[in-house]
Parts: sequence; C-alpha cells; structure tokens
Amino acid sequence: MKCRVCGGLLTKQITDLPFKTDVSSIVIIKALPVLQCGQCGETELDSTTMKRVDELLAVVDGATELGVIRYAA
Repeated sequence: MKCRVCGGLLTKQITDLPFKTDVSSIVIIKALPVLQCGQCGETELDSTTMKRVDELLAVVDGATELGVIRYAA
C-alpha cells in the first residue's frame, strides 16, 4: 500500500499510539498493529483494527486524564 500523505510504502508495524478521547483525556493504546510509512512516518489503521480501537475507547472512564490500554485483537 502507498501512503496517502507522501506516496511512500506502508509496512506493518507494532507501535503505541495516543488517542485524545475528550478535552482533557488521552488514552495510549500499546502494541497496536498499524501500517506505517517508511518515508514520512504517517500511520494508518485498517478497518478491523479501528473497530477494536473504537471498542476499547468506548469503555474508558471520561474522568481519566491519562490512560494506558494494551491492544488485544
């Protein structure tokens, strides 16, 4: 696959990514499978992974300022 930003090659990687879930809340998902551009570093999630991320973020307590969740398919 090609990067939407720069046209570089996307490769499968495992990384940790932060997601802002509210004005003052950030959740870091660890060991997340992504497609990452080797040229510009842009990351993309496939639809299956994004669905699971949505499920994980839906159960986060809104009062949490910073949370860490391990991704599990």
